[in-house]
Amino acid sequence: MTTLPQGPLAHGSWPSPISAERIGAGASPLSTPMIDGDDVYWLQGQATEGGRLALMRAGASGAPEVLTPAPLNLRSRVHEYGGGACAVRDGVAIFCNAADQRVFRLDVARDAEAKAEAVPITLASPQRYADFQFDPLRARVYAVQEDHSTAGAEPRNTLVALALDGAAEPLPLHSGFDFYAAPRPSPDGRQLAWLCWRHPDMPWCGTELWCADVLEYGGLSRARRLAGGRGEALCQPRWSPEGRLYVVSDRSEWWNLYRVDVEAGVHAVDGDAANADAAVDRLHAVCPQCAECGQPMWVFGQSLWDVCGPHHVLMASIADGISRLWHIDLRTGQADAVELPFTELHELHCGADFMVCLAASATEPQQLIRIDGAGGADRLAATSSATFRVLARSLQHTPEARWLSSPQPISYPSGDATAPRQAHALYYPPTNPECHAPAGAKPPLLVVSHGGPTAMSTASLVLSRQYWTSRGFALLDVNYGGSTGYGRPYRHLLDGQWGIVDVQDCVAGARHLAALGWVDADRMAIRGGSASGFTTLSALIFHDIFKAGTSLYGVADLAALDADTHKFESRYTEQLICAPVDRARVYAERSPIAHVQRLNCPMLFLQGLDDRVVPPAQSRVMVEALRSRGVPVAYIEFEGEGHGFRQAATQRRALEAELAFYGRVFGFTPAGGVIELDMR
Repeated sequence: MTTLPQGPLAHGSWPSPISAERIGAGASPLSTPMIDGDDVYWLQGQATEGGRLALMRAGASGAPEVLTPAPLNLRSRVHEYGGGACAVRDGVAIFCNAADQRVFRLDVARDAEAKAEAVPITLASPQRYADFQFDPLRARVYAVQEDHSTAGAEPRNTLVALALDGAAEPLPLHSGFDFYAAPRPSPDGRQLAWLCWRHPDMPWCGTELWCADVLEYGGLSRARRLAGGRGEALCQPRWSPEGRLYVVSDRSEWWNLYRVDVEAGVHAVDGDAANADAAVDRLHAVCPQCAECGQPMWVFGQSLWDVCGPHHVLMASIADGISRLWHIDLRTGQADAVELPFTELHELHCGADFMVCLAASATEPQQLIRIDGAGGADRLAATSSATFRVLARSLQHTPEARWLSSPQPISYPSGDATAPRQAHALYYPPTNPECHAPAGAKPPLLVVSHGGPTAMSTASLVLSRQYWTSRGFALLDVNYGGSTGYGRPYRHLLDGQWGIVDVQDCVAGARHLAALGWVDADRMAIRGGSASGFTTLSALIFHDIFKAGTSLYGVADLAALDADTHKFESRYTEQLICAPVDRARVYAERSPIAHVQRLNCPMLFLQGLDDRVVPPAQSRVMVEALRSRGVPVAYIEFEGEGHGFRQAATQRRALEAELAFYGRVFGFTPAGGVIELDMR
């Protein structure tokens, strides 16, 4: 039986088995689940091999096996963020290799003793590929191509077809838009649907759904726009086995599923989208919900729904940061909830009589699960719960549940007198079964926020969050205005307001918890990296509620961010901040680097020396300016690290330094003693 330590311990000094070394050892991230017959395929990070992504397979009852040996690393760099790096059909895998961005074919032998070697089907070139889909009639795959061959010019994106034997040059199919995604052939191979959009839109702002007939030789004809445009974000198009096209749209202010009338009305043909008959509405809602069954398309290949029978779909939808699984009858629109012990569900795919998806909860890390009996529709719908089997886990060993803080969704008032509103967050109370604080003591608060900034914090297990709560910190994970999961109006609260709305919501959340008496109002800190680092620095400069802050490769100079960005995000600041005509003035008003003289609390800066997105110069200028004014600041640089820390030693050192920093500022001694920290 576990006993409490003799006497109480100050918040922050509680010993915990969730160590920085354990977190630094990293996880084996899971992505891209795929189904081929009874076999399930997916990509999984190999922690002992530098984190490379390998293609994995598990049969109906067999153990997982690695199909792609080192040094193959299945990552695409289209749009820089990639995704959609692999597809499997009829025992053939097509994938993109990270090192050279060449596309390979692998004949996946059913006999584990007779594995084939991967064969390249594209040449080493400045072209990148992603979002592969097999053509059911022809020996080829559809893909998005991103051409970087013209130095000094923006890459050119095109829909192409690649011959499976590599004997032919990539066949261009459609061009003219700045971006393409989701080429999806109909089951009979006679039609191809896809998504596309233009600058300055991001794909969660405005996209178009197009369709074309596939000619006998493989080219396209009668290309026409079916739906979408500026102000409507479409995602996840998919055909049913009967040849009906579906797509997810946010036209109702929530990303919901719609059926598409492919041949209705007058079409915009061959790029003449402006002449489309606006009076013809080709989208018909399947099952309206005040919930999201779509996500911002930062990466290719996302899937929150799939067809599971002649008249049924399975769909994961997100409300208030929590995912639920629904079984939907397409004939009636009736939705029946399927209970699962998870709070996050995504990358959902259905086979003949089963489904797979990635799932996580507050006590379970991300895992790939398989639910048998999910196909055909009726059996899963007839029960209120589903029996699942775990095929793979991102973490093999997790702490006992008693050490884990359970996140509590909260909403609270934010904004200002002219525009009051509600903000959302997840609150993690301090949790340690073997420690308690002195009577009446309130915990220090650590406010964190996600990056993106169009993303969402979920209630799934993140050990780096539990690192703090198990030591006696309270933690607030803020889904500020601009986050996904709360509808389109909430997502667009950040338009023109980056550095304002996100900051207001972090500040308001801290004040809300202090007013409730849940945290110590004199010991509140804020931390963040990249875009979240910009939010952190802005909160510290323009507000005085926080007593300390940590910036991990945080954006301090907006003009420098624009100069270093890539095509996908090159116009993003037009949405987040302002039009180019106002850029000089607004950037001067909001860039933390221009107002460093207003930052007066102790700071910790953690910076990778190889970071090209936020170069070390941005952090160094901030550090020198603070030191020149006598503000306590610690600065640590890490060799071999870019925009985001990947090495185990770096992650361990960064966490331990941050804990020591808060100990210095808030007056506690971390368990295990104080590590050296140059703070001056």
